[in-house]
Amino acid sequence: MPTIDEQIAQSLRDAQRSGELQSAPSWGKPLDLNDGYEQTPEELRMGFKALKDAGFVPPEVETMRQIATLRQVIAAAPDAPGADAMRRRIGELQQHLALRLEKLRVSGSL
Repeated sequence: MPTIDEQIAQSLRDAQRSGELQSAPSWGKPLDLNDGYEQTPEELRMGFKALKDAGFVPPEVETMRQIATLRQVIAAAPDAPGADAMRRRIGELQQHLALRLEKLRVSGSL
């Protein structure tokens, strides 16, 4: 029975022969490691990279996006009905985000 390394090597050879590797958007380009990879705790890097490559983001990033969206809506109409509720929601999201990031900083995991 082949080892996992041998299975991976065979899969890579098959993908190269079929042209699947060459059709990847990053084929032949240098790796972009300026995306926070080095700043991510080592034990989370692989999981976050897999999520990123699949088009998903960590919950903390999604929370940051929600905050930015709410701020844009408020900036467009600061006196609109519901703006105060959106401001409160931003505060709640910021507090939630700060707690998650602090836990990550202290423990290295969520």
